[in-house]
Amino acid sequence: MPVSPVDSPTDLRATAAAVAARVETAMHADLDLALAGCDPLLTEVLHYALFNGGKRIRPLLTVLSARCCGRDDDRLYLLAAAFEYLHVATLIHDDVIDRAPRRRGLDTVATRFGLAAAILAGDWLHARSMHLIGRLTGAEGLEVFCRATSSMVNGEFEQLRLVGDLEAGEEEYFKVIRQKTGNLIGSACVLGALFAGADDQRQRALATYGDHIGTAFQVVDDLLDFRGDQQATGKQTGNDFAEGKITLPLLHTLARATPEERHTLAALYAGDRSSEAAYRQLVALIEHHDGFTSTADVARQLIETAIASLAPFEQVDETQASVGLLRDLAGYILTRTR
Repeated sequence: MPVSPVDSPTDLRATAAAVAARVETAMHADLDLALAGCDPLLTEVLHYALFNGGKRIRPLLTVLSARCCGRDDDRLYLLAAAFEYLHVATLIHDDVIDRAPRRRGLDTVATRFGLAAAILAGDWLHARSMHLIGRLTGAEGLEVFCRATSSMVNGEFEQLRLVGDLEAGEEEYFKVIRQKTGNLIGSACVLGALFAGADDQRQRALATYGDHIGTAFQVVDDLLDFRGDQQATGKQTGNDFAEGKITLPLLHTLARATPEERHTLAALYAGDRSSEAAYRQLVALIEHHDGFTSTADVARQLIETAIASLAPFEQVDETQASVGLLRDLAGYILTRTR
């Protein structure tokens, strides 16, 4: 089914805001319970990390997936909070690894509270997310969750191995981003369905949906790294090149480049990747070979597959609003600017 990109339609924005508010209420209540008797610095760090903005996409997917399968109650928002805990834990640890001073226009946790506090707070959030998943979805849900988080870590290691490797191909690229992003977003959808008591067919359909929108999300990230508005994204353009990451626009360019151009690209990646001139030269080569256009086409195909995977829900009248919002969210990914 062809998809028309949307600019965060009104119903989707309103639902996302309402879900985020309920998830934040659940997080506040859970933290009050879990942190009773804990060191006040841990409480301060966690509140700073959790309540300073963020899209809350993963909790939204958990809630919409459960609603598609017929369940919506207070415990669902605690389950959704577990995915926000994990997401924020990964952001805290990523900022430590990258030595990033700022995120979302604010000091990172490591900058504000120090490396030790940041690492420990991330560990706490990861542990709490596992506790909640096990409590709310049982051993089956915890298995799905742990498999996805293990995959995420392995994907990061594989990406490290591929830094600057222009011999890497699309198969390796997609393996990395599915492990880093697709599997985890897919698990947010699956656990929403499992929590609602969905059958295997519906769980698989939502896993496919989540995997494909997660993969598309990362492909769009590749484009935003070159063409995003720095004020909107909060990130410096050209970061992926500076870090030597092999992304889809580059892979498409390598596939179409002449031997001389491939030699130039190899020299750019082996040289000073912080150079503005080198970055401009890379962008010019990608544009010459339509690497940005073809990458956008791949994102669109992934989104079309995601939407098509929702077919098992088409005949259930009472869940059509939630299914429609999942479609809208998929379309929005194509036009997001941050």
